[in-house]
Amino acid sequence: MKFNSALKTITSYEAGKPIELVVREYGIDKDQIVKLASNENPFGCSPKVKDAVREIIDNMSLYPDDSMVKLKNALGQKYGIGSDEMVIGAGSDQVIEFAIHAKAHNGSKVLMNSVTFAMYEIYAKQVGAVIVRTASREHDMDEFYTLYCEHKPSIIFLCTPNNPTGDAIDADAMLSFIEKVDNDTLVIVDGAYMEYARFKDPSKAVEPRELIQKFENVLFLGTFSKAYGLGGMRVGYGIARASIIKALYKVRPPFNITTLSLEAASVALEDEPFVAGCIVDNFKEMKRYEAFAKLKGIQLIDSYTNFVTLSLPEEKNSSQIAQALLKKGMIIRDLSSYGLNAIRVTIGTEVQNSRFFELSEPLL
Repeated sequence: MKFNSALKTITSYEAGKPIELVVREYGIDKDQIVKLASNENPFGCSPKVKDAVREIIDNMSLYPDDSMVKLKNALGQKYGIGSDEMVIGAGSDQVIEFAIHAKAHNGSKVLMNSVTFAMYEIYAKQVGAVIVRTASREHDMDEFYTLYCEHKPSIIFLCTPNNPTGDAIDADAMLSFIEKVDNDTLVIVDGAYMEYARFKDPSKAVEPRELIQKFENVLFLGTFSKAYGLGGMRVGYGIARASIIKALYKVRPPFNITTLSLEAASVALEDEPFVAGCIVDNFKEMKRYEAFAKLKGIQLIDSYTNFVTLSLPEEKNSSQIAQALLKKGMIIRDLSSYGLNAIRVTIGTEVQNSRFFELSEPLL
């Protein structure tokens, strides 16, 4: 059977290995497995969310509210924006898909960092777009501008904090760059981990309302999968001028968010103290990783997220180490597919992190 020829250039996204698969493959007791591979909130979601979802469980036979008014009102209150300035997706990656299909086409160019979220390239290649990457590992705004001038891309992706490395762009430098970009180029600012960056360093904080008031060509992405602990509910959002949102709605399928997911995300926004506590604990535990890396003589990329990336010396192999840990019931992310000899580790609970240090110490 013949398929779209563009698929030949696409490598499928490699998601974190699920616990159930490790149980089947290695015969390890489920309770002995620790998953630190997908940057989920180890503390889960707010208890208020669980109570709210239980109360509406009998509504599953009905289609969800496609206007998503409750969630849009909550997001509007949080960011000070109108309902016509946002679109909701099944995870922020679905909003990326909307943007690619609305703006890019066969032969158009999409500019992104050398190491960044893999779905940018996957979605872009689906429509036949040409990928342009920087040479620098971190987002270098001067390099981005040089490539922008040379290639005139239709879309630019800025991932801050960046996945899978954890570093973040200085907000002023990013704003200065966007000011030099023409209004027909869509600049997508992916802030999936912005809650963490805003806490750690205000100079890295990007405010969606400020972005869309200042620029008519910017789309900000946010998600409930990370800090809010709702990865399993798959809710993300895009914030932009109404003209951009109107275009994205033309490629959005109806009822793309479930009733339970809409309720969970709406209620999650009502319990910001829970999220704030998770973030405080995250950076407290990050200090342990920093100390561990220093003790082992391993480079740890300065992280503004809920994960750390450990760049390994040449004599160590990230794939072998990740596999060795997997056999012991510790699931982390090998970054060799990104061209890095590195591992990415989600910052878990105190107990989970202690387990990682115990198992990885003899390997690193």
